[in-house]
Amino acid sequence: MKDILGSIPVDALRVFETAARLQSFTQAATQLGMTQAAVSWRIRDLEDRLGHALFVRRARSIALTDQGERLYRPTSEAMALLRRGVSDVLELNNNILSVTALQTLATQWLAARLGQFQLSNADLAVRVDTGIALSNLSDDGMDVGLRYGSGQWSGMEARLVFPAVATPMCSPEVYERLKPKQPSDLKTGPLLGDDNEWAAWFVEAGVDVSQPANSPRMMADSQMMEVAAAMAGQGIVLASPILFARELRNGQLIAPFRETCSIARAYWLCYPTGRRLVPKIARFRDWILQEAQADPIIVQEARRAGVQIGQTA
Repeated sequence: MKDILGSIPVDALRVFETAARLQSFTQAATQLGMTQAAVSWRIRDLEDRLGHALFVRRARSIALTDQGERLYRPTSEAMALLRRGVSDVLELNNNILSVTALQTLATQWLAARLGQFQLSNADLAVRVDTGIALSNLSDDGMDVGLRYGSGQWSGMEARLVFPAVATPMCSPEVYERLKPKQPSDLKTGPLLGDDNEWAAWFVEAGVDVSQPANSPRMMADSQMMEVAAAMAGQGIVLASPILFARELRNGQLIAPFRETCSIARAYWLCYPTGRRLVPKIARFRDWILQEAQADPIIVQEARRAGVQIGQTA
């Protein structure tokens, strides 16, 4: 079968991607070290070969046509992969490990351990990003991600760090006021968080759910915010005994019951499948899985949830 790219110069696609990304032939010429006339000629030649106009040319600007939009996304993704591959081969930026992580996980679990990784890997600087945008780990400079979910992400290898489990927690003041003796006592309490997760916990604790519990008085998009509300005495929160182990140890939070519920998701370390052997990624993967295996609470909750630390999705 004839390769469809056989008649399309790869360099022309590079020029197209740059011009489309910058929305300017002039800026593309500057970035590529070409003249504007050369950029314009390359684009025109590509359009002739494809039989479609890729840009609408205006007096002082350009815009992608519908066909240009269709070509831009895969071209942009391909160029990002090429840049990353060449960088890996040339070992550029291999002294910087860029990690994107959920804020709660980064603050509550990773931060306290990261110093040991840096001591053991003094040649690596670690950059941690906790932005809410989901990184695609290809064109934004991130090397690895710590994500919450099913572990099924296209083009990614995912290794389980620990399960997503939750148990009720509250401040000592709330505990003294409510004095719950059995799990069913919490049904009428001031609940915080997701009502579906509370329903799952009540079932796990053997509580009759034919009569629903109180509706949670607050739900936030961050587990840290819900826990902060609980620590301030605003109610009872379902939270991870793994992520909030420190607060439980020092008495800022009390977990009145041992029952935990699994939320059918987990926290994963993920990275592009094609980069699994990059040394800095392999070193971080081995370290973080060893940290998880050395945490007795993670080991206990993984056993309860029926999962294995380090398993692939």
